[in-house]
Amino acid sequence: MSIERSPGDQLRVLHLYAGNLYGGIETLLATLARFRDLGAPMVPEFGLCFRGRLWDELQATGATVHDLGEVRFSRPWSVWRARTRLRALLSSGRFDVVVCHACWPHALFAPVVRRSGVPLVFWAHDVATGNHWLERRASRTPPDLVLANSRFTASSLGHLFRDSHTEVQYLPVPPPPPMNRDVIRQFVRRDLGTPPDAVVIIMACRLDRCKGHGVLLDALGRLTNVTSWECWIAGGAQRPAEAAYLEKLRETAGRLLLGDRVRFLGQRGDIYKLLTAADIYCQPNISPDAFGIAFVEALNAGLPVVTTALGGAVEIVDDSCGRLVEPGDSAALAKVLHDLMSVNDQLHSFAAAGRLRAAQLFAPTAQIPKLAAHLGALFEAVAA
Repeated sequence: MSIERSPGDQLRVLHLYAGNLYGGIETLLATLARFRDLGAPMVPEFGLCFRGRLWDELQATGATVHDLGEVRFSRPWSVWRARTRLRALLSSGRFDVVVCHACWPHALFAPVVRRSGVPLVFWAHDVATGNHWLERRASRTPPDLVLANSRFTASSLGHLFRDSHTEVQYLPVPPPPPMNRDVIRQFVRRDLGTPPDAVVIIMACRLDRCKGHGVLLDALGRLTNVTSWECWIAGGAQRPAEAAYLEKLRETAGRLLLGDRVRFLGQRGDIYKLLTAADIYCQPNISPDAFGIAFVEALNAGLPVVTTALGGAVEIVDDSCGRLVEPGDSAALAKVLHDLMSVNDQLHSFAAAGRLRAAQLFAPTAQIPKLAAHLGALFEAVAA
């Protein structure tokens, strides 16, 4: 098959995703839009099925966003409509590569992309098991290239695509914008009623049991006799199950007599400010995360990261910038937190090391050009 590159030697890439929630993939897509100049000649565009926060953030960057229409697999007409819109978009000949982010858009759109002749990429953001119906459906259309967000994710992809070439592509995570850290710290703490000298432990992620909120609360329950600490839990319920989970966490905090030392902050748009005002990031996952953008954001903010020795976390956190504990061990977690809270000099020593590690491994200046190289090589290989 012979295909021609888009005008001006640009590499036009269409990223496909749902867009109805907001988490790690949405953060990645917003980052690709914000820092798209770093990937030149790669030019990203985006196709979404739902309008919401991601749609608004992408448009705010000036990136091109295509509306593919709301889709429910239980409503075949919505699937047909979205595929028809994508088919028309691809027939314009303006795209050189299409990237499906995770199984849902791949199951939905990969057959259309394959028939169009445009090179197809599957970007794996989750650990594959081969058991879910979406995984089985996605596996019917092998891509030309698989990108994995960690080595851990890559090790699971035989469950989906046995013969597709795989590259590990860490996610680009930008540092926070320039700021007066002392002023931000004072403002946030004053706004939340947190004493200036309190040691603040923060957890900022989706409300999902696998993130280990309950383990953290159990560990904090062992530290009620330790003075001058607070815990901020940031993250809002996006689904009914998450709302029920949040209510159980509140009940657990009450049962453990944690009182107002644990703050449930809900969904926040100022996570980098909260991280700047905190002292320790703790997310004791009870099952492995494929990657962990929150960990990198915490390192960028100069916080030591305490998490479990599972999944992609071990590729992000080492002894220079944090601590790894065994999953589900709230006693060990409490000891690590107590040790960190007891030695301020140790917190300071982690700050520079964490920022350096985040910059070396996950900076957009490194990872977005790497992405452009992967996709450019794929295009050239298919076009040859």
